[in-house]
Amino acid sequence: MDHVRGSTRRKAGSVIGLATALALALTGLLTGGADNAEAANRAVPKHAVTGYWQNFDNGATVQKLSDVQDEYDIIAVSFADATSTPGELAFHLDSAGLGGYTVDQFKADIKAKKAAGKSVILSVGGEKGAVSVSDSASATAFADSAYKLMQEYGFDGVDIDLENGLHSDYMAQALKSLAGKAGSGFVLTMAPQTVDMQSTSNEYFKTALAVKDILTVVNMQYYNSGSMLGCDGKVYSQGTVDFLTALACIQLEGGLSPSQVGIGVPASSKAAGGGYVSPSVVNQALDCLAKGTSCGSFKPSKTYPDIRGAMAWSTNWDAADGSSWSKAVGPHVHGLS
Repeated sequence: MDHVRGSTRRKAGSVIGLATALALALTGLLTGGADNAEAANRAVPKHAVTGYWQNFDNGATVQKLSDVQDEYDIIAVSFADATSTPGELAFHLDSAGLGGYTVDQFKADIKAKKAAGKSVILSVGGEKGAVSVSDSASATAFADSAYKLMQEYGFDGVDIDLENGLHSDYMAQALKSLAGKAGSGFVLTMAPQTVDMQSTSNEYFKTALAVKDILTVVNMQYYNSGSMLGCDGKVYSQGTVDFLTALACIQLEGGLSPSQVGIGVPASSKAAGGGYVSPSVVNQALDCLAKGTSCGSFKPSKTYPDIRGAMAWSTNWDAADGSSWSKAVGPHVHGLS
């Protein structure tokens, strides 16, 4: 996602530009078991806020997972690492870069966040992410290694933030296999760039539709983008309420459920190279999509009251700005009816 480890933004990249977790959790309740009941109790809220937590120091506020603001319902740990085996994932906590944060502390913090009703997932990709799933063998390696990391650390699922291309058939195969292993409570999010969601023929959009039955939310990155087409065929510039609503409309009318669409933005002006909007604009866009109010020049032909919510890159950049983003957007998302 415009997720860059060594810079002030996620992706210094291209300038060009459900069976929800609740349903899965309820399925688990029917089959019984303490773990399934716990998953049901932690189901992702109807309207949710996603935030990326940085496992690296790039100038934003360094946080332990326990420091992540309470407004975030889904916390995406950034990022998984690629190995020499195609498709395989690893994870290495940057203890030195995070002030001596230990693996045991990290695991305990994941457990505490989950006990507080949050979902903690592992993000795969980022601007420099080199994970490749391009055949059946790498799809199997992805699913097996991701599930192993979920078991080891307590992650609830994964986030797909692959900014260097993906193969929809094999990524869908990998994600469906992983969901089958994980069972109830599995959380799957995606964070495509704007160019990846302009058409249902794009590989990212095809992947999202192929895994719609297990997909929690797509939080497209509405930044570091440049101008893009809206669902009405008109060109909109990033950094405006129309950019957020007209591009969300493509996903909403392209086959995703409203509950599977979220608005992904930088938490501060320092968090991205372009496309920052104030929290009030995010809230206006959500109201436009959910209620038909506070729209700009673009107004969707219908409303989507089940719109999932919003995402920020990152909880760290949010903290560096006094948590002004989560303080403003969090209550607004949670107040959507």
